Amino acid sequence: MALAYPPFKSCPCGSGRSYAHCCGPFHAGMRAPTPEALMRSRYSAYALSNAAYVLDTWHPDTRPATLDLRDGTRYLGLRVRGSAGNHVEFTAQLRLPDGERYTLRENSEFTQLGGRWVYVDGVTPAAADADPA
Repeated sequence: MALAYPPFKSCPCGSGRSYAHCCGPFHAGMRAPTPEALMRSRYSAYALSNAAYVLDTWHPDTRPATLDLRDGTRYLGLRVRGSAGNHVEFTAQLRLPDGERYTLRENSEFTQLGGRWVYVDGVTPAAADADPA
């Protein structure tokens, strides 16, 4: 079940806007207009343990059957590195359940399905290509 999140607080995606004026409307059913907006809303859904939204916005050919977001991972920040066409590259800072900090860098691919953007999959750049956060 998704966590309740005050609409006036800053959005977890780091846009600088309030949740009500950023990812909140997408979580409530509005379609994300761009791959970047969808990626940000998916990050916020992960941060808020909204597994239903994450699964609903995942392409049916690549999504897992289930998703448990209540493992204790904390989502500490998001940086969009670039967005072009149907790709968004980002870095997410996480604190894993054991307390370890983790940086996830991904180049995500999106496509339109039934008139809405969905996440297809992502590629993590090789360690030699990745720079810190």
